[in-house]
Amino acid sequence: MGRAPSSVLTFLRQIPRQNPNAQIRNLSVETQQLYTDIAKQVCQISRTKPRWEQALLSDFPSFNFNDTLFFRELLKHQNNVLLSIGFFHWLHSHYNFLPDLDSCNVLFDSLVEAKAYKAATDFLDSTGFSPNPDSLERYIQCLCEGGLIEEALGVFLKLKEMGVCGSIKTWNSALSGCIKAGRTDLIWKLYQDMIESGVVADVDAETVRYLIQAFCKDGKVSRGYELLRQVLDDGLDPGNVAFNKLISGFCREKNYGRVSELLRTMVARNCAPDNFTYEEVINGLCKRRKRLEAYRVFNDLKERGYAPDTVMYTTVIHGLSKMGWLGDARKLWFEMINKGLRPNEYTYNTLIHGYCKIGNFAEARKLYSEMCERGYRETTVTYNTMIQGLCLHGRMGEAYQLFEEMTQKGIVRDVITYNTLIQGFCKEGKIVDSTNLLKELLAHGLQPSTSSYTPLIEKLCQVGDVQEAKNLWNEMCNRGLEPMIRTHDYIIIGLCGEGYVVEAMHWLMEMLKSKLKPKQETFERLIQCLSQNGRLDDSLLVLDLMCRIGYALEEAICHSLVTKLCKENSHLVETFLGDILERN
Repeated sequence: MGRAPSSVLTFLRQIPRQNPNAQIRNLSVETQQLYTDIAKQVCQISRTKPRWEQALLSDFPSFNFNDTLFFRELLKHQNNVLLSIGFFHWLHSHYNFLPDLDSCNVLFDSLVEAKAYKAATDFLDSTGFSPNPDSLERYIQCLCEGGLIEEALGVFLKLKEMGVCGSIKTWNSALSGCIKAGRTDLIWKLYQDMIESGVVADVDAETVRYLIQAFCKDGKVSRGYELLRQVLDDGLDPGNVAFNKLISGFCREKNYGRVSELLRTMVARNCAPDNFTYEEVINGLCKRRKRLEAYRVFNDLKERGYAPDTVMYTTVIHGLSKMGWLGDARKLWFEMINKGLRPNEYTYNTLIHGYCKIGNFAEARKLYSEMCERGYRETTVTYNTMIQGLCLHGRMGEAYQLFEEMTQKGIVRDVITYNTLIQGFCKEGKIVDSTNLLKELLAHGLQPSTSSYTPLIEKLCQVGDVQEAKNLWNEMCNRGLEPMIRTHDYIIIGLCGEGYVVEAMHWLMEMLKSKLKPKQETFERLIQCLSQNGRLDDSLLVLDLMCRIGYALEEAICHSLVTKLCKENSHLVETFLGDILERN
């Protein structure tokens, strides 16, 4: 272990031990030089030795490290703030050391500058030090960048207590942090605080951009649009990000007229739409199943000189694959590669999905192998894509082989993996296999979804095992899952098939009370079952409910009911025929 030079040690032994709480206020030139030399050596030891604490005590046995002026000198020479804070914590734990105000300011500001927000917070807690307002503002910005929004709001309160409202830059950093964290509730609280603090008069384009983004995240796109129009009239331009968010929001609402208006506004204000803008348009069109329009916009962009990136190519390839236009998707794939753009994992999965959907598994596997060769790892998403394609085309044996292969390769199976196979086996009528998969899903601690139960309930009702279907229904509801509307239909039709007409009637009434609309087939099957069991009054009631919902009367059902009524009650025949004539 390295030792301090003998001349330094000799001098140190001549210095008496200091009281831990005493400060050396006036240093001679010789003492100042000594502190500088030792500070440099301490810095070197702390940077190079794993157990520097023991090394310092061994190399400097008589030196008083618990000296605020020495600590200040050390901060000058230590170029690693984390080592500086480590040295402070060592002093604090061994000597209950507290630095002077200047050292606190230097160390705190250095931690904030290094984005070490946790260390900065711990430093404040351990020292009780109160930074100046400028330092606190930088601290707020640091906390917001780290996603600690609640903590940043607490510092705002401290600024308020000091009579400082903060600069617009600090407020904007908080708004930005809220957007990144998805905390739009805090954005509106912050904005209210801005109004109360009077800083709202300094609102700039950046502030407006965050407010528009918040409106869009809250689903209030029209409010965001109103704010945009207002600030544009006032001469503020919130930039492309605000326009892009509004365009994306209006695409979700299928308000393409407003999308076109926003694009024209951008052009008119020399705020040229960029790739991100058109990505929002194309992505929105694809999600709304207007993929042909998306493809046209994409081609128009290329003709106008835009250079689409990997994300835009992938979005269009995805849309074309969904339409089954694999030839055009493949052309874009090669066009993309020829332009030097490398397909990413999502691009591969998109095209693999397209080939699986049309049953071209040879091409899908070829792409999968190419993806792996290019360094992309084998993922759950890719396996799910291929399993889904195989199940879609009834190739359950191959699908289950891939399912088994996932475990062998250490690839995680998720609830989508299980749901896909459960549905596939149910279509094949293999209820036992589907049930076993559901049990395995639960045994592995996965949270099932409604789709984990629905195919099994449907198939059990079809084969006449309504009781087991109801057991699964109850299990699904006990897990807090909301059954799909069609699941009610399966149960009712299953009960009718087993002759449980009273219970089927009860399920139908419960559906209607819940404002759920049964399928016409459900009404017709129940009417038929009630009629066959001699419950003509109930069958007419169900028929009336069916017509009130808006379903048309089927001729076969009318004929069957008239025949029954003629045998049982001629008065009801007249009433029934009158109702038919009135409805038609």
